[in-house]
Amino acid sequence: MRLVNEMMSKPPTPETIKVIVATDCGSTTTKAILIQRQPDGHYRQTYRGEAPTTVEEPVADVTIGVTNALTELQELAGRRLIDDYGQIIRPASDREGCDIYISTSSAGGGLQMVVAGVVREMSAASAKRAALGAGAIVMEVLAANDRRKPHEQIQRIRELRPDMILIAGGTDGGNVRQVVQLAERIAPAKPQPRFGGQYRMPVVFAGNREAAPAVQATFDDSVDLAVVANVRPVLEREHLAPARDAIHDLFLEHVMAHAPGYDKLIEWADAPIMPTPGAVGNILQTIAAKEKINVVGVDIGGATTDVFSVFGGVFNRTVSANLGMSYSISNVCAEATLPGILRWVHLDMGERAVRNRVKNKMIRPTTIPQTLEALVFEQAVAREALRLAYLQHKEFATTLKGTQQQRGIGDMFRQKTSGQTIVDNMQLDLLVASGGVLSHAPRMEQTAAMLIDAFEPEGFTELAKDSIFMMPHLGVLAEVHPQAALEVFERDCLIRLGTCVAAAGTGQFGRRCFDYSIRGESLQESGTMHVGEIRLFVLPPGETARVEINPARGFDFGGGAGKGGIREVRGGTVGLILDARGRPLKLPSDRAACRQAMAAEVQALGLYK
Repeated sequence: MRLVNEMMSKPPTPETIKVIVATDCGSTTTKAILIQRQPDGHYRQTYRGEAPTTVEEPVADVTIGVTNALTELQELAGRRLIDDYGQIIRPASDREGCDIYISTSSAGGGLQMVVAGVVREMSAASAKRAALGAGAIVMEVLAANDRRKPHEQIQRIRELRPDMILIAGGTDGGNVRQVVQLAERIAPAKPQPRFGGQYRMPVVFAGNREAAPAVQATFDDSVDLAVVANVRPVLEREHLAPARDAIHDLFLEHVMAHAPGYDKLIEWADAPIMPTPGAVGNILQTIAAKEKINVVGVDIGGATTDVFSVFGGVFNRTVSANLGMSYSISNVCAEATLPGILRWVHLDMGERAVRNRVKNKMIRPTTIPQTLEALVFEQAVAREALRLAYLQHKEFATTLKGTQQQRGIGDMFRQKTSGQTIVDNMQLDLLVASGGVLSHAPRMEQTAAMLIDAFEPEGFTELAKDSIFMMPHLGVLAEVHPQAALEVFERDCLIRLGTCVAAAGTGQFGRRCFDYSIRGESLQESGTMHVGEIRLFVLPPGETARVEINPARGFDFGGGAGKGGIREVRGGTVGLILDARGRPLKLPSDRAACRQAMAAEVQALGLYK
């Protein structure tokens, strides 16, 4: 049989790559994008197609959904990508084919893992960070000190059907017995994976290297054990990369290979397929490293909310599995409480009306708002879901617990203590939003307002959103062609909303908060902001302005309480927002006063014109 789609004798190099096709196989939709090198030498995302994901029955072949998405893509682009045999055409010519094809996946529930460690707050926490960083959903965390009896832990493992297990514990040369005991609880459980059949459960051991031989002897041939470097070789340091790399490799070799149709998709792809959240984290880390900035990204969905952060080069990711906009909306309202939801509503809406809207959303989770009241309610829930997810993220993204730190008198008030969060809103440079309620808000100002109200950025923070949820594609592309990934991220992926300048500190309502002076090409303003005010200035995309701030005593913009400064800020589709409501942000407890405060924000930012 003649092979129409022969691979090039030599693999493509970044210099020879002109046409890139990337797909993201989501749980419901497979999204495909086309990236092309332009005559000026820069890369741009040009076309996008999508189709329903086909990993489930009755089709049970993920490549059918990929082919359908690529078919739409080629029709839009006028460029033939699929040949008569259903194969991707490579290499690219003037009118057909691509140079490389890459993909990410969260279809079939993505990568689901169980992690285990000797001490929940130390080795188990490090193992969880490694798994989350690799793009996994952590189903359960087991620890020798979690107060469950061995038979209860064994039963719990049997109830779950994970794709993979990660075991950690003990510093190198340290505790062996407890690490082996942990393995002895997992081995007899005989955890059954989701895909069954000839599937051998992958187990990654990333603990005390002295315990590795005994751990290997504990497991039989029903598991595929991989031994990698310790995630916590010494108490004061984490080393997560080897475990993350092993998880990626085993995900590709075992999990993906046994999922319906993925063996064919793996053959098609020119780079290892990455879990979708892992790819998002990868592009954010790439951007943070290149720009030398601190970044927070959020992806809010119907059932879960993912938060990513890079502070000081340290990457963290959390999955809030009970915080979402449709399937998990009742959990959001239960945790935030109805008064907590209502404080973001400027309309005359009572708790009974909110309760009814929650019930309707639970019955019809895929509906979208059709009225102003429904939109305001949904965006109020989004603020609370984002706020709660960010709080969970801060609690997880901490300095290493269990370490001893020596401090002098001069360090007493400025050094982070063991287990303290590394997330610092005053040091946050870029806040990136994705997910339906944020990306598809009717007005850009609404997206900016939800981000500001939920995350409470301090000082000078740039706001942006992912235009069409392109970050997963660019995350895997960054592994193959970093230049193309960065150029497309900056030019096509991010929609720059503008900059938020916010005061940290609290004061009496109506009192002076700070004086400001703005000097830009199309914007020159000066004045005073009073406590409780928020104000929007038009600063178009591509423009910058110099902003000078002179705060009142007790308010901080990064230079210290009461100290002013000058910063250059970037404009966007929303513009420049000055926020004098204080941090932490506190709305009035009285319902009428709270409605008035929210109405002032709605009017100042033009949220529902």
